[in-house]
Amino acid sequence: MGVKRANSSLCCAVLLGLWASVHGLISPKGVNNEVQALMDIKRSLVDPHDLLNNWDENAVDPCTWNMIVCDASFVTSLEIPSQNLSGTLSPSIGNLINLKNLRLQSNDISGYIPSELGKLQKLEMLDVSNNSFSGEIPSELSHLKNLLQLRMNHNNLSGAIPASFTNMTQLALLDLSYNNLSGPMPKLHAKTFNLLENPMCGGRREECFRTPPTPIMFSGNNSLNSQPSGRPKSHKVALAVGSTLSCISLLIFGFGFLFWWRRRHNQQIFFDVNDQHHEEINLGNLKKFHFRELANATNNFSSKNLIGKGGSGNVYKGCLRDGMVVAIKRLRNVNAIGGEIQFQTELKMISLAVHRNLLRLYGFCMATTERLLVYPYMSNGSVASRLKAKPTLDWSTRKRIALGAARGLLYLHEQCDPKIIHRDVKAANILLDVYCEAVVGDFGLAKILDHRDSHVTTAVRGTAGHIAPEYLLSGQSSEKTDVFGFGILLLELITGLRALEFGKAANQRGATLDWVRKIHQEKKIEMLVDKDLKDNYDRIELEEMVQVTLLCTQYLPTHRPKMSEVVRMLEGDGLVEKWEASQRADSTRCRAANEFSSSERYSDLTDDSSLLIQAMELSGPR
Repeated sequence: MGVKRANSSLCCAVLLGLWASVHGLISPKGVNNEVQALMDIKRSLVDPHDLLNNWDENAVDPCTWNMIVCDASFVTSLEIPSQNLSGTLSPSIGNLINLKNLRLQSNDISGYIPSELGKLQKLEMLDVSNNSFSGEIPSELSHLKNLLQLRMNHNNLSGAIPASFTNMTQLALLDLSYNNLSGPMPKLHAKTFNLLENPMCGGRREECFRTPPTPIMFSGNNSLNSQPSGRPKSHKVALAVGSTLSCISLLIFGFGFLFWWRRRHNQQIFFDVNDQHHEEINLGNLKKFHFRELANATNNFSSKNLIGKGGSGNVYKGCLRDGMVVAIKRLRNVNAIGGEIQFQTELKMISLAVHRNLLRLYGFCMATTERLLVYPYMSNGSVASRLKAKPTLDWSTRKRIALGAARGLLYLHEQCDPKIIHRDVKAANILLDVYCEAVVGDFGLAKILDHRDSHVTTAVRGTAGHIAPEYLLSGQSSEKTDVFGFGILLLELITGLRALEFGKAANQRGATLDWVRKIHQEKKIEMLVDKDLKDNYDRIELEEMVQVTLLCTQYLPTHRPKMSEVVRMLEGDGLVEKWEASQRADSTRCRAANEFSSSERYSDLTDDSSLLIQAMELSGPR
């Protein structure tokens, strides 16, 4: 039996490794190359403002991190300008092979410019100006055949400009001014270049500075002189008046169009871009705030009012002019595609889903460079924070939280049209109001799905330990992936621990869910209970909740219950029958196909020391 489990575990690891390798995310050692490269970069930099605080070495991908922009799950942009960064730039930057934009200007980064930058064949913009880089310019930069703009001005670079730069005919802009460059002057083909304030230039300005040629303009006099000499002066006056009137008419038309567009835009109608649905979602029932009003409510987004940080933005406590206390989510990277999608996704979901156990949206703000969402303030914070706080949540409150969260998910899956898959069910995303009533929040990763569709295929998002195995292996998510996440949420409520802390707390090197199943069979489930509860819980209710957990976290999605069944079981209806049916099915499967008995367990994918935990965590609040 142990050999079979080992073989099954090895097969799962190989399958997972192959899947990840095909997608270009995971190295042969089971590590996401982009995550590893970015963490090396973070470690080599000094970040005084803690801007990179949500960069996590256990993440599957870094696409929700600060200052990162992705396309198709690959990092395409790293932009951290004017943040007082110091330290050095790690050579691991060369492993971000899909990078198109690298902007680190106006910091105080020192050391050499890594030659590994020459590996970034897709790079179009490289700006490390106004830093303290020293040493020579790497000749490997000439390998960047897609590079359009290269700015290294205002550094301490020395030596000669690499002769290979003569081959960079595609460059539109090259700025190496204000350095200590010397040596021969290569023939540069950049449309615009600036080498001034370098020893190599001396007084030769014409060789060190080039701007695009000014377009040839014909003066008005020449135009008039080209007219036939016999044309009367009155005709010229009429032509001038006519031209003036035409310009005025165009201006009036332009202002009229702008006024019409602004009125139409202010209606705030978004479209659900779907192959089968083109539904207009009118947000007229939400209050539209001015940015200044929300800035005043949070004391200009003071750190003292900061109540949460996430991959998509920070959350601040605010007090509106009418005295209403709110939580204001300020999205970052709003000019990037992902930031705008995050904003519209949450607006759409909130507009579609209205339920007492779902977080409702009070209003929003759309400014030129800002996107903000305004929610009612949840005075008791998230379940994750309350499980760590004192006094501890009592057992009856934990049961009520489980039932409330289940009802919210039931509404999303079976009572909302179209249905909604949350995709990130965890204790950190379940909020508690003043009565400790559970409210499902954070719809930034949610997906709309037609009731006749069984699943949606996307890049993997979520939090390790909560991600269903079929989603990890194929990118396919459905209602049953939420059910799996809910099962892990129940385990968090029982133990008071995060998903990845379960096995560590029990000194388990093996799979966590196998251990839970084992101690349930041995009738030792009191080992699971949060130590802060002591003996203040109901033994029968505990066993029932553990059974629901195990039903929800079965390996195959078809074996898991629907959320409507989960709600009924938590209410005390149908659990016995469902559990007995599950045990009979397990027994039958073991006898009929013993070779699959281990492969049908998520346990082989949740070993703390396995490939999965090393490579596949999507951690951090969202």
